[in-house]
Amino acid sequence: MLVLLNKPYGVLCQFTDRSDPPRRTLAAFVDVPGVYPAGRLDHDSEGLLLLTDDGALAHRLTDPRHKQPKTYLVQAEGMPTPAALDALRRGVALADGPTLPAEVEALDVAPAWLWPRDPPVRFRKSVPDAWLMLTIREGRNRQVRRMTAAVGLPTLRLVRVRIGPYALDGLAPGQTRLVRAR
Repeated sequence: MLVLLNKPYGVLCQFTDRSDPPRRTLAAFVDVPGVYPAGRLDHDSEGLLLLTDDGALAHRLTDPRHKQPKTYLVQAEGMPTPAALDALRRGVALADGPTLPAEVEALDVAPAWLWPRDPPVRFRKSVPDAWLMLTIREGRNRQVRRMTAAVGLPTLRLVRVRIGPYALDGLAPGQTRLVRAR
């Protein structure tokens, strides 16, 4: 079984939270018993999260050797230069080693299908922002945020839109869809 969830901003990528006060968790959105996240999505990131009860499928989706492409919509602070985009395409040197090359495209505006974030991203008149579509084939901790920061484009908003063959495809924040594993 495979469940696609559009994880809202501010939701922990686990089913329980022992903090006081407790934070929102996957339990508020996923009522399918026996499934667990195949991978992670940070508390302050949004978008596609896959959950499954199939350990072999979870392994195929998350093991770095399989290099499943993960595509993100990134709202970045600043305007991307050709040099910054080229650096992302070549791979970026991070503290834990160089990244694999990324596919990146600068967008003129946010896609029309993108929902407003709650709470909204801070707006500053004096600092422009830009939208990028970025695909990576590894999944280090906070990798996209670290990559964009390394090229001078700190991430303001991060929305995962695709993992391998699975995509949001119209799922609203908090909605789930059961699909057949491919």
